[in-house]
Amino acid sequence: MASSFGERLRVSVFGESHGNGIGALIEGLPAGEAVDFDALARFMERRQGGRNALSTSRKEPDIPRFVSGIFEGKTTGFPVCLEIENTNTRSGDYQNLADRPRPSHADYTAFVKWHGHADMRGGGHFSGRLTAPVCAAGGIAKQILVRRGVFVGAHLRSAAGVQDDAFPLLPDAALFDAVAAKAFPVLNDAQGEAMQQAILAARADGDSVGGTIECAVTGLPAGLGDPMFDGVENRLARVLFGIPAVKGVEFGDGFALSDLRGSQANDPFCIGENGEIRTETNRNGGILGGITTGMPVRFRVGIKPTPSISRPQKTVSLSAHQETQLEIKGRHDPCIAQRAVPVVEAVAALVTLDMMLTE
Repeated sequence: MASSFGERLRVSVFGESHGNGIGALIEGLPAGEAVDFDALARFMERRQGGRNALSTSRKEPDIPRFVSGIFEGKTTGFPVCLEIENTNTRSGDYQNLADRPRPSHADYTAFVKWHGHADMRGGGHFSGRLTAPVCAAGGIAKQILVRRGVFVGAHLRSAAGVQDDAFPLLPDAALFDAVAAKAFPVLNDAQGEAMQQAILAARADGDSVGGTIECAVTGLPAGLGDPMFDGVENRLARVLFGIPAVKGVEFGDGFALSDLRGSQANDPFCIGENGEIRTETNRNGGILGGITTGMPVRFRVGIKPTPSISRPQKTVSLSAHQETQLEIKGRHDPCIAQRAVPVVEAVAALVTLDMMLTE
């Protein structure tokens, strides 16, 4: 099924942006794992809109209701079903879009595939709204990983061409927590301020900007993963590309490695302070041959600019089969990337936990 992922830990996402609600079914969680609901709520708040002028004014409480799988605050070992109610929809903003697909949205492809029957209000099942249940599932996975000494963190690496500092070679949980506590998820606050000004400038122009997110997973042992088609990169990339607006994923230094010589791109092995084998650098992102090296798994995700902008855009009328103009109304983010930071963390946590449970 297209809206499911995972092997031992299986996650299925359901609902539409302007339907009655959205949710997820999580199968394979170990029994007896405590869920800190307050910590989960704080994690989910990081992706919410309506917090400032940098995001959409649509604000939903995003409080998941657990239908099954959790009893007295702990997982039972049976499927966990969670639902999140949609309470702040304005479907009238999308009435003029049924016949005129928005550029760079899934409106046209969904129309062709389902012959106009898909509920595309607010983006329907393609909407970033569907990342809320992913965050709920991923927030639980993050809590379970911490008990196994594995930590997941991310930050906004760039936005509108402004760069944040990169993660250090060995980021720790304290650094992840510090970024997560910020209203704007960057390492360098001065660069973060420059990003915010660039985002607001685009919004004032009726436009939008994209960005990149850097994520790291620490505490993983060497030897996790498989070669060829079931490698760590493969499994992460498949789910990361399921996040709306993701158009690129690179591991370690990614495409930059192609401009280097081998002597520059290689990660020399060494003996660490505690006698463990590690590498002096981490240009390959903690993965060799699809298998973890014991260094942090590090990757970046590229997020395209929000397609829904207030400037007039060229499109077509599906009924008249002729070119026309489109002006998009409604509430939209001038930059999606900042709200996608916890979503990337959630995906990384779910895929990581799935691999650990499968090994």
